[in-house]
Amino acid sequence: MRTAIVTDTASYLSPEQIKQFHIVVLPITVILGDQQYAESKLSLKTFYDYLKTDQELPTTAQVSLGQVEEAYDRLASEGYDEIISIHLSSGITSFMSNLKMFCRTYTKAKIYPVDSLVASAGEANLCLLAGQLVANGNSAADIVPQLEDLRDTMEVYFAVDNLSHLARTGRLSNRSAIIGSLLNIKPLLTFNDEGKIIAIGKERTMKKAFHYMTTKLQATLAKVDYPLLVTVINANNAELADDWTAALTEQFPEVRVVQSQLGPAISVHTGEKTMGLLWQRDWQSY
Repeated sequence: MRTAIVTDTASYLSPEQIKQFHIVVLPITVILGDQQYAESKLSLKTFYDYLKTDQELPTTAQVSLGQVEEAYDRLASEGYDEIISIHLSSGITSFMSNLKMFCRTYTKAKIYPVDSLVASAGEANLCLLAGQLVANGNSAADIVPQLEDLRDTMEVYFAVDNLSHLARTGRLSNRSAIIGSLLNIKPLLTFNDEGKIIAIGKERTMKKAFHYMTTKLQATLAKVDYPLLVTVINANNAELADDWTAALTEQFPEVRVVQSQLGPAISVHTGEKTMGLLWQRDWQSY
């Protein structure tokens, strides 16, 4: 039994991680005016330079089922019997529901669709755990419950400069719950249990937003009996990400701290300078 792993570019896996675990990554399409780009081929500089113009605001298009079928067919032809397909939250895209319908009639390999209920590092960590378990010789039927267990340990909080992008693209479920940009407030957001983005509060500075998040992290550490992996997430805000990483490493020496940068497909919705923390059980501890 050979098991493959498929995901999308919203996981923001590094090239080294993709190579290590032989993960197939399908590109989300980013649309800048009349130009369409596979996210994997669009540089951050090109994207953020475009955001600074007065041109039509960028949008995205989900991975097509044609792309999915082509990838699955190729893997089946290479001798893979089963495919674990881990993707962007069903709370912010219809892709997962479309994929599940497609999988009902796909016969060349057994497909295990996994809803990450999040994006970025939360999605990536599921892929990395799956890769580790595949390397250890586990089958998909054994792996998927462990992915769901890892997903259940996740907490994520992020702050955006303003709500305009999320409100415009319809990715914020309770946009009337918070007013932000007019008063230079940093809205605080999270993913709920359905994988939808919701506003949960507001702070006047990123420093205060970081304090809010670390207080939540401290509360988690006080109640769990497993090691945590904390990911500092940023959207073109590398200097502040380094500052947060250093502060976390000093304040919480018992946790492993890594970084992940949001790419265009998610930054279309969150905007530039977004900062966040995501933590869950360290996938390396399984």
